[in-house]
Amino acid sequence: MQNFVQYTPTEVIFGRGTENQTGAEVKKWGGSRVFLVYGGGSAVRSGLIGRVERSLKDEGIVWEEFGGVHPNPRLAFAEEGVRKALAFGADFILAVGGGSAIDTAKAIAHGTANPEEKLWDIWTQKVPLTKSLPVAAVLTIPAAGSEMSDSAVLTNEAIGKKAGINTPFNRCRFAVMNPELAATLPAYQIACGVTDIMMHTMERYFIPGIQCEMTDCIAEGLLRTVIKNGPKVLENPSDYDAMAEIMWCGSLSHNNLTECGRGKDFSVHKLGHALSAKYDVAHGASLAAVWGSWARYLYQDQALGRFTQFAENVWGISGDGKTEEETALAGIEKTEAFFRSIGMPVSLSQLGVQPNEEDRKALSLDATMGDTVKLTRIRPLGAKEVGEIYQMAM
Repeated sequence: MQNFVQYTPTEVIFGRGTENQTGAEVKKWGGSRVFLVYGGGSAVRSGLIGRVERSLKDEGIVWEEFGGVHPNPRLAFAEEGVRKALAFGADFILAVGGGSAIDTAKAIAHGTANPEEKLWDIWTQKVPLTKSLPVAAVLTIPAAGSEMSDSAVLTNEAIGKKAGINTPFNRCRFAVMNPELAATLPAYQIACGVTDIMMHTMERYFIPGIQCEMTDCIAEGLLRTVIKNGPKVLENPSDYDAMAEIMWCGSLSHNNLTECGRGKDFSVHKLGHALSAKYDVAHGASLAAVWGSWARYLYQDQALGRFTQFAENVWGISGDGKTEEETALAGIEKTEAFFRSIGMPVSLSQLGVQPNEEDRKALSLDATMGDTVKLTRIRPLGAKEVGEIYQMAM
């Protein structure tokens, strides 16, 4: 087991009706002028924004709304938020929604605290991030895990690039998590969320040569819980207990708990980010579309034991009478079958994109930052190898 530091400072307020505690939480964490960031009109129509704002009013807190966040959150929209937050004099950024709203709120917090810097320069670490405004979240979509993570992503639509930043300043002060708020989500959005939760865990799991028995047990148990409860919430999003399991798994999958002693390897996310930047496809769907090809490309290398363990401990596939390769491949096939069962694509054609050879080359260069970064801790993959995975995923 490698040395590690586990720091998960976000306070979680979990359960029915907890959105009504938002104002008290903001006050406790020092907020007095709240910039309220959210997505579409559903949060308004459902009455959620109204309940959150009443809780702020009850605590004597003033606020300004900033709605309209899109999936695959945009840099230009976050920059507009920075301008408005500065004009309002915000001292606290509050997101209501899923990962896109929360990541946008994080970007606005960084930009508002550093108005002399370009937000994209902060995001791409051309300038150091040394301060930010406090951020918190009222979660409505279990998926990205941004409510407890140190990461966030933005898409620079002007240049067609999607990039992430990891920093302690991305940690939310608190996260309000009421599973009831996810009951009206469309099935496709739920399925994308289930996929993203699994992928956040698997991106930390398939790293060979490091013994982390406790971390493995947490990761495998989380995956089994999502596999069990994902179909339940798709069938009935009002199943509170099943949605509660999914929502809690979403947070635990991305707060660094499942990487303790091993670290992480977000190579599939790099492939997916390139796809969603170019084609504006749903994040979870982009991951499902390439994961099987990524796994088949690598499973016979140094990580064969990891893929075999995954098949046995997550999917319950017996290794009796099978070679390690056969067991590992059965686990990959079982994962793809699960994605299909919840309506996720397992190829680029099913994702609805058909990149030609030139497009695949561009995607590969994007995923590897111009072939300057090698992906995976199984074995190094440059742009050529990433292009072969995209080809397999066709």
